[in-house]
This record gives sequence, C-alpha cells and structure tokens, in this order.
Amino acid sequence: MSNLYIGVMSGTSLDGVDIALCDIDKSSCKLLAFEEYPFPKTLKEEVLSIINGVVTLKELGTLDAKLGELYSETLSQFLRSQKLNTKDINAIGLHGQTLWHEPHSKHPFSMQLGDANRVVAKTGIKTVADFRRMDIANGGEGAPFAPAFHKFLFEKLEGNIAVLNIGGMANITLLGSTLRGWDTGCGNVLLDMWMSKTQEKSYDKNGEFAQGGKVISELLEDMLNDEYFKKEPPKSTGREYFNESWFAKFLPIFNAYKDRDIMRTLLELTAKTVANDLNKTDATKLILCGGGTRNGFLVKRLSELCSCEINRSEEFGVSSDALEAMAFAWLAYKRINNEVVELSSVTGSKKDSQLGAIYG
Repeated sequence: MSNLYIGVMSGTSLDGVDIALCDIDKSSCKLLAFEEYPFPKTLKEEVLSIINGVVTLKELGTLDAKLGELYSETLSQFLRSQKLNTKDINAIGLHGQTLWHEPHSKHPFSMQLGDANRVVAKTGIKTVADFRRMDIANGGEGAPFAPAFHKFLFEKLEGNIAVLNIGGMANITLLGSTLRGWDTGCGNVLLDMWMSKTQEKSYDKNGEFAQGGKVISELLEDMLNDEYFKKEPPKSTGREYFNESWFAKFLPIFNAYKDRDIMRTLLELTAKTVANDLNKTDATKLILCGGGTRNGFLVKRLSELCSCEINRSEEFGVSSDALEAMAFAWLAYKRINNEVVELSSVTGSKKDSQLGAIYG
C-alpha cells in the first residue's frame, strides 16, 4: 500500500485552498509538497451570503457542487504541477468548507460542504471526507481536530508544550499525559472582516493597519465579557458565532471610533483571549502555526502577553502554512487504516472513533 496521502483544507478565513502531499507511516508525517490556491472571490461571497442569510435547498445543493468542483480543479492542478501519478496516491483527506458548526443545540451538527464524489470522479483517487459528524454523534464537539495531529507531531519534545493554531478561529493544544485542546475564540475572522469592510482589503498585512491604532479599552472589555470566553473546555466555535453581527452588538455606532482603533482593538481581542487561556496552564513553550503567524504585530502582542517561550512550528521542521492540510492527510491515513483518532479528551465525546467516510 502506498504511503502517499493528500490533505485538502479551506478554513474559516476563506482565503485559499491548501493542498499538502505527505508521506505517512505510524511514526511520521513528512511533507513532500505544498501549494495554496486562491479561493474565488465570487464563491467566497456566496459562502458568506449563505452563512449570514436565509438559504434555499437549491442554493445549498448548488454550493456543495461548486465547492466540490473547486476542490477537484485545484487537486488536478496540484497533481499536474507535482507530476504525480494518481495510482501512487493512497487517499485524499478532504475537510470541506465549514458552513455551520453547532454542537450544543437540541440536534447538534457540523456542516462541511464540497462534494467528495466529484473529487473521486475527477481524480480517480479514493477520498475521505465528513470527518466531524461521528465525533458529534458520540456526544463530542466535533472540533478542534488539530490537537490529535499536534500530539502525533510534537509529543516527543521535552517540556510542557502547547500548540497554537491561528486561522479564522484560534485553537490551543496542551500536550501531556492527557491531551487537551479547545477553540479560544476568534483568530483572524474579525480582523479580516474589518479590513474588508473599511479598507477593501482581504487582510491586514503584517498587522500594519492595526499597529497604527489605539486600543479602545471599553470596547475590548465589553467583548471580553462574552459568554464564550468564560466557558470552560471542551468548547469549539466558528464563523456562525464570531462574525460581523456578533461584533455589531458591541459597536452599535460604527462611526464613533476610528477604523484603525477598532482594528487595533480586534487584534488585542484575539491576543488577549489566547493569552488569558494559555496563562492558566502550565505550558512553558508555545509552538505557533497557521495563517495568523504571518501577522507580525499579532505575534508580537502574543509574545508580550503570554508567559511562555514562543516558537514557530518551522523551528521544529513543520510548515506553519501547511500544517492543517497535513492534518487531514494524516486523518485520511488513519481512516484508511481503520484506526481510531484519540480525541475524546479534547472534544468531550463518549469514546474515540474512526473519523471520516470513504468515497470511491
């Protein structure tokens, strides 16, 4: 059986489709190639419109097909650019695009769209998708899943290790005798929203716009008092909670403050919520990964607020940009080999489960 697996990830930031080719066995996951493909602007707007509005079954089904086509096309480009023979790839791990994550309703669920059948039809490669719903069926949060992979990558390191992944949301992993992990709350999602709304840019490069502003202390304190930040783990969240409507509750008059000051305050919210959670633990070393590591000012604020040493995952031989896509290649490996993923201590599920459905 081949050791080659491909992971595909498009996160809550909706900034791109990440694809990683990995060589995986029981003891290692080696990144062989990584590419990031842009997320089409019109499709991003369609996803956000559906998340924030009322949707028909036709619109939902059409979006599922469009996302499946996007993943199929980007995977085909990746296979061509890397000159890969599809017969050499054991499986693709396809996360899909999260539309809604609601693990605490009367009928809990997590919805990821992107038709895996289309990926199989286009590439001819067996595909594993629908990773989250079995954990929810067993009473868990269905997220975050990254901690299991963080443990696989970093558990041999000495010391009290924490891993912070900053994407649209931010999540912390604590490595130790009992694996723990949770979503601290918003990562880049509100920062990107405010840049798009006020500057017509998709993100704040290196945090330069935020750095020119001042923290609005009253606004920050109001946001920090949100019930999610006070909740104890296990907990997970997404764009269905942290979004423009959530923010508008705290800022009824948008013109009352300067755009830069609001941006600076939103960055402080991300940094503070991470630091507040992390400083309650015994972690002495923090490994940073995810798109948020590109925001130099955010990383600077984390280093000032957190009581532990901070290192980027690159210092341990792991690409921070590729890590999430690598995680879904590894999850595909686990499913193809009928192995459970040890996540119950993270998600609160009744038991560890085999995660994902196999297509093709």
